[in-house]
Amino acid sequence: MGERGATCRPRRPACHAAAGGETGPWRPAFLGLAPLPLTARQPSPHAATIGYHGIRGARAAMPRISAGLLMYRTRERRIEVLLVHPGGPFWANKDEGAWSIPKGEPDEGEDLLAAAQREFKEETGCEASGPFIALAPVRQKAGKTVHAWAFCGECDPAACRSNTFKTRWPLGTGPWRSFPEVDRAAFFPLDEAARKINPGQKPLLDELRSRL
Repeated sequence: MGERGATCRPRRPACHAAAGGETGPWRPAFLGLAPLPLTARQPSPHAATIGYHGIRGARAAMPRISAGLLMYRTRERRIEVLLVHPGGPFWANKDEGAWSIPKGEPDEGEDLLAAAQREFKEETGCEASGPFIALAPVRQKAGKTVHAWAFCGECDPAACRSNTFKTRWPLGTGPWRSFPEVDRAAFFPLDEAARKINPGQKPLLDELRSRL
């Protein structure tokens, strides 16, 4: 699981040299971990509920894409990656296969890498900076295509803060309630991350392993 005692510090990550191919001076991956304002998404007229990373209901059948970032670091000569666990009552008792890279749907006309960086900040409270390694897009079981980039960085998972979403709970009948899009974050070694992550995203870990 994640290391709970470390702080998000603007220092040179140990994995930075392992990535290779960089030109120019290294820049800190994060500038701080100040919590973001917990802004809630408004109820949608098109669906009964708004869930993690998308709308469920009438629009769910529409083809969608997501953009996200896979942060990695080196600890004791092994690679660890940062994953987030979706918030809300539907995911509360789910663990293996439920975690994800920080990601979300881009706005119309938004550059995908810019969207990935925005979503990373919204779901962790952290700023991400490159260099970024483009990974091959993957397709999840529900049909969503995920575009992802890997980067070397450091943060304190215990200090991560996300924005919120609204849903009716109990589903479809209860009052509108707000939940965090991400209820926790953690660093995992690659083998453990492969068990925790959404199966559709596992190829991202395989590619990262092959490229480092």
